[in-house]
Amino acid sequence: MTKLQNLLKGLIKENPVLVLVLGTCPTLAISTSVTAAFGMGIAATVVLILSNMAISALRKIIPDTVRIPCYITVIAGFVTIVELVMEAYTYELYQSLGVYLALIVVNCIILGRAEMYANKHGVIDSAIDGLGMGLGFTLALCAMATIREILGAGTFCGMPIPWFNDNPIGILTMAPGGFFVFGCMIALVNKITKGKAITKKEFGCAACPGCGKAGSCSGKEASAE
Repeated sequence: MTKLQNLLKGLIKENPVLVLVLGTCPTLAISTSVTAAFGMGIAATVVLILSNMAISALRKIIPDTVRIPCYITVIAGFVTIVELVMEAYTYELYQSLGVYLALIVVNCIILGRAEMYANKHGVIDSAIDGLGMGLGFTLALCAMATIREILGAGTFCGMPIPWFNDNPIGILTMAPGGFFVFGCMIALVNKITKGKAITKKEFGCAACPGCGKAGSCSGKEASAE
């Protein structure tokens, strides 16, 4: 895989939100506002890049038995830095993101890329992977937020839009509307890629901790699925 392919895979083929269905909680909660969605996407992208690079650089000295706690510690450090920077320079955005900014620490996208990619590849490739996945996350968030804010609130980035502002579909700013838009966008991506955006062999099975040497999950994991 070339570096360009590594960068672009996160946009559609392995989009963390619309294909891998990771990070659903902040996606549904933040996507009522384009401004908040963009801010969350950029914050997550910065953490993805920095944590991927750090974990890749340390991958040979982190004991395998405690790698997950080590990953979370590294990610938490970068999230704290991002939080402090946003609080200092973009306070309104910091307030609008609220607890979801701190919850980037346990975002499945970031931990997943650390486990799936960063601990198996070099620093440069891991940084590119983090950038690609972050852009894919930001793109999905902003696309959902655009639909929900325009149709649900009649605004775009807080600015009123004629006609839509007078005829908002309020339910789209609520949880049911979020799930509806989320489902529609997943269906659209599935239609565009003809259901071949990613295969189990490429991501799902290989990522499973219970995956055996033959490439099949053990009975315990398989029954849990």
